[in-house]
Amino acid sequence: MDNLSNELLLETYFKAIDLELNEDFIELIYQEIVKRSLTDKIKMSS
Repeated sequence: MDNLSNELLLETYFKAIDLELNEDFIELIYQEIVKRSLTDKIKMSS
């Protein structure tokens, strides 16, 4: 996941939710978002 830009990571997260992908996969993406301190971007986009 380190190769993904912040923007692409966030896009992937929202797309995974839209497509109702596996919860474990979504959680993995979310943990990376937390690690990068991007949770404020999720709240702003919701």
